[in-house]
Amino acid sequence: MSSFPQTSNNTITRLPKRGEYDRDAIYAILDEALVCTVAFVRDNLPVQIPTGFCRMGDKLYIHGSVGSGYMRALAEHSVNVCLSVTHVDGLVLARSAFHHSMNYRSAVIFGKTSRVTDEDELYKALEAFTNKVQPGRWDDVRQPDKGEWKATMVLSISIDDASGKVRTGPPKDDEEDYSLDTWAGVVPLKLQRQTPIPDELLKNGVELPQYLK
Repeated sequence: MSSFPQTSNNTITRLPKRGEYDRDAIYAILDEALVCTVAFVRDNLPVQIPTGFCRMGDKLYIHGSVGSGYMRALAEHSVNVCLSVTHVDGLVLARSAFHHSMNYRSAVIFGKTSRVTDEDELYKALEAFTNKVQPGRWDDVRQPDKGEWKATMVLSISIDDASGKVRTGPPKDDEEDYSLDTWAGVVPLKLQRQTPIPDELLKNGVELPQYLK
């Protein structure tokens, strides 16, 4: 088990005890997230884009249309980007307004973009992305045809620096506030898959796949 070296980019300065630098722990936070935010500078202005992503090894992958302006900008040169994800696990309700918080797991990644042109890497990245959204899905659908491959751009982002930040547990109130007649505790939150809703145009006789049950 290895850790990311602490640098001026990734070192947690606010509440450093919540900092996480273990590679496996950070990768677990990334792998659970369906959406990330990619931030970069374009024409001397800050830009951030929410998008789906997946991880293979020490690289993250995003994909989009070859006509996408921001994808073209990131593909034209190797661009420094900052990618982040956050899971909100609970609302922490304290006895004072000041000490209200959230339980969360977050990760921030610093790296450079590169356009993926190797066909094998392209295929594996889109397979990993599809199966991340829904495990088992890739082998159950029509594979992209030549036109769809040409219309799709895939970028890899090297994981050069990374850190996580995690809060768990109950509220932390001032000692004198524990005697207040105010309810305090945690309201748990989670992203939950629900019963699938079939497409109205679904062909008769097509049953719900086992991986969706």
